[in-house]
Amino acid sequence: MVLPSHHQVVLPHPLHPYFLLPCCLLFFLASRPTVTIFLNLLHHLSILAASITVKDELFYGFLRPWLGQSLLLSNGEDWSRRRRLLTPAFHFDILKNYVKIFNHSTDIMHSKWRRLVAEGQSRQDMFSHISLMTLDSLLRCTFSYNSNCQESSSEYVAAIFELSTLVIERRGCILHHWDWLYWRSPEGQRFKQACSVVHRFTKTVVQERRAQLLHQGEPERHTDTTGGEEKRKRVADFIDLLLVSKDEEGHGLTDEEIKAEADTFMFAGHDTTASGISWVLYNLSQHQDYQDRCRTEVNDLLQDRKTEDLDWSDLSSLPFTTMCIKESLRLHSPVSAVTRRYTKDITVPGGRVIPQGSICLVSIYGTHHNPEIWPDPDVYNPMRFDPENSKDRSSHAFIPFSSGPRNCIGQKFAMAEMRVVVALTLRRFRLTPGGVEVRRLPQLVLRAEGGLWLTTDKPHTCSSLSQMDIKLTGTCCFSQV
Repeated sequence: MVLPSHHQVVLPHPLHPYFLLPCCLLFFLASRPTVTIFLNLLHHLSILAASITVKDELFYGFLRPWLGQSLLLSNGEDWSRRRRLLTPAFHFDILKNYVKIFNHSTDIMHSKWRRLVAEGQSRQDMFSHISLMTLDSLLRCTFSYNSNCQESSSEYVAAIFELSTLVIERRGCILHHWDWLYWRSPEGQRFKQACSVVHRFTKTVVQERRAQLLHQGEPERHTDTTGGEEKRKRVADFIDLLLVSKDEEGHGLTDEEIKAEADTFMFAGHDTTASGISWVLYNLSQHQDYQDRCRTEVNDLLQDRKTEDLDWSDLSSLPFTTMCIKESLRLHSPVSAVTRRYTKDITVPGGRVIPQGSICLVSIYGTHHNPEIWPDPDVYNPMRFDPENSKDRSSHAFIPFSSGPRNCIGQKFAMAEMRVVVALTLRRFRLTPGGVEVRRLPQLVLRAEGGLWLTTDKPHTCSSLSQMDIKLTGTCCFSQV
């Protein structure tokens, strides 16, 4: 059976139980098939070649003036070549170097929290703090650039925030979907100006680094120690790795291609990770027993050490903390859905045919709240990810980083950063709940309406908060452990 090109099925109301059923793929637009497909078809659709499953322009096209023809937005052979060239940049030997940066950026954020408490500013929006921290971290990992953005304003960082906001606003304004109208609007002019700032910064770094590479040779791809002393040679960052990458024919990426990938790494890497970290801290603030178990795990790992810094090998020694992070990613996935378009007719089990050109929305939220796979799906229960409880679960039941050939290339980077930030935060602070239930706000990433607030208190005084403090809406408080 082929779905006719104008076939439309009325979608269930958002509160209808079927809306929360597993992994729906929703085909939408009035001129496209609009139908709901469930989990048993996800595996079949996820393993399709990247040349068949491509990014649609309905939303991703809004990002193209900013991110160019990058891995996120490219298709076909161009995408395959870029994926091959970029994959070595996310090898664990490279990621090891970034853990030191994660530690350092987290230390800066925690120092700021302590200072703000001492100054009497006890209520802070953690999304804003953690977003700055992840941007700071990414700027160091991508460009070896110390922006000091956690402590002072930065034109580049402000431009990234501006672009992210404008993309969300454009998506919600139907008239602005037309380029002719959008680029003549005040919002379109602001978008162009912010793009100019970001592109100018990235272009300058790429050109300077290429010249440096020609004169000084390749930097080290990973740190090394000899006799307990770390080598002093500069270690390769993301730009370096892109500059030296070569395909099978010995061709590398052009400066324009490198700029597009660096801009994409900054866009895709900071907000999603910040959302993930913020919701983990929120969920653990609601569950003191899990929080205490994580803290004990971290303290046991770091006992008798001279510093609190975590290294790459430590991350595998945080199994329960990792389970808590994964359960938070299930319950509050940073990205609620992804879309795909098919370049040919696809026959699925049951003899149905998905017509060429159909746009498919994969509901990550629906997948992660399927009661048939996740009993009591709205309950935060990290034990779902205990190896014994996970062994028979479909690999497509948990897809915070999407699935298939176009899954997130930076997922190991993100998981490493989340483990470092969560572990150090729990070692240094206690999180306690306060106020009414926080309301989800799905945008480019999942946020909370009005911010996800933590009320910070002086060390050792969290238990003495007044009833007035405890009733603050949508907040949590944390005190030094």
